[in-house]
Amino acid sequence: MSATAQAPLLIRGAAAVLTGLPADEARSDATDLRIAGGTIVETGRDLAPRPGERVLEARGAVVYPGWVNTHHHLFQSLLKGIPAAINATLTPWLKAVPYRHREPFADDAMLRIAARIGLVELMRSGCTTIADHHYLYWPGMGYDPGEVLFDEAAKLGVRFMLLRGGATQSRDVEKSGPAHLQPESLEALLGGVQATARRWHRTGARSMTRVAMAPTTVTVSLKSGEAREVARAARAIGVPLHSHMSETVTYIEHCAATWGKRPLEVVAEQEWLGPDVWYAHLVHLDAAEQRLLAETRTGIAHCPQSNGRLGSGVAPAPALDRRGVRVSLGVDGAASNEAADMLAEAHACWLVHRAHAGAASRARPEGAGEAGADAVTVEQIVRWGTANGAATLGFDGVGTIAVGQAADLAVYDLDDPRFFGLHDPAIGPVVSGGRPRLKWLLCDGRIIVEDDAVPGVDLAQLRADALAAVKRIASMVA
Repeated sequence: MSATAQAPLLIRGAAAVLTGLPADEARSDATDLRIAGGTIVETGRDLAPRPGERVLEARGAVVYPGWVNTHHHLFQSLLKGIPAAINATLTPWLKAVPYRHREPFADDAMLRIAARIGLVELMRSGCTTIADHHYLYWPGMGYDPGEVLFDEAAKLGVRFMLLRGGATQSRDVEKSGPAHLQPESLEALLGGVQATARRWHRTGARSMTRVAMAPTTVTVSLKSGEAREVARAARAIGVPLHSHMSETVTYIEHCAATWGKRPLEVVAEQEWLGPDVWYAHLVHLDAAEQRLLAETRTGIAHCPQSNGRLGSGVAPAPALDRRGVRVSLGVDGAASNEAADMLAEAHACWLVHRAHAGAASRARPEGAGEAGADAVTVEQIVRWGTANGAATLGFDGVGTIAVGQAADLAVYDLDDPRFFGLHDPAIGPVVSGGRPRLKWLLCDGRIIVEDDAVPGVDLAQLRADALAAVKRIASMVA
């Protein structure tokens, strides 16, 4: 598997371009994009090809920045739709799915297959940057998951960030279990992040790999008094901080019982807020917590599909955006989101906030009547899923379509009947549902998907590998 070599390109004649930029810059009048050295070097209309340039004819197609997924669990690509938990909320789901199915991932080959499935699925939706929150670490596991994940991402040509998870204490559902359910020591967790950062954490424009310190759930996965030490250790080596937070009301119950405070009040005291911190979910927030996020410039990986699938609720992403909080999109794990791709996430996001706002409307005269259809716009969601995502992860020079920015681009062909009749082709990939044919996906100026195909990936073989892996996993946990 390898991406097409970086060569001069001219994308010509697009029907529409969404830039990922805010407000009046969200759409571009340019139909042509010239790419050289991995960056966008010129935009305009009717640009003439130059010698040695490959021309990509984009007539009728729509161009977006490559999507940036700020929260994923790639290992869960082999745990989709497990019957025992398909109707479970988060806590019983955790017990029935990720914790019950950890042992098969003691085999690095199993993780490799899962990662490949998830990365290819994301790429075919137009995603070029993936942050994976991998938390399967235990004493004596025998291999480095980060090495597997970075290797698979490099083979496919995408930008990749390891959110190095783990825990120093077990949840109740894990206690008294076998070795693969046991926590690491604090020294092992910190040492693992430091070693991973030395190998793969890169700063500067258009970096391809990054690392974050990401204990699974900071209020649960670390022993008392360790959270502040973990935060300081991360900042000492220059990596950001990530964790799950306020996904369900159980977080509120746990923090109230343990500390007598709301979750974000707890993490604030532990130095776990700031512009170098972002949390997945943040569904259940009161007004004071929303203000705290805005004041500290702490970000959110918004995961509307997983939150809906598990019955967790709807995060107040539009309200947070209005306050200036950096809202990004994450698809979460495929075990709680059986269509783990960014287009499906964007489509669900567009719908759920309108429905949620409409559900809060009240009939006149007590209320204002019909409302909600303007809760979020397509341009807003594209910004969340591209520019905001890149800024959240710290990938400089990535996430928007502008001269000087990385040529991370998704070119969608609206050649399916679901897109016929659109008056505004630009919004089709988000509003029409389904997945348009991906003519090209570029990452750092390299073509990594062409006509829906990933170079070097045999989908039939990948399906066969997945079926065999699922069969093996089922036999191991029976």
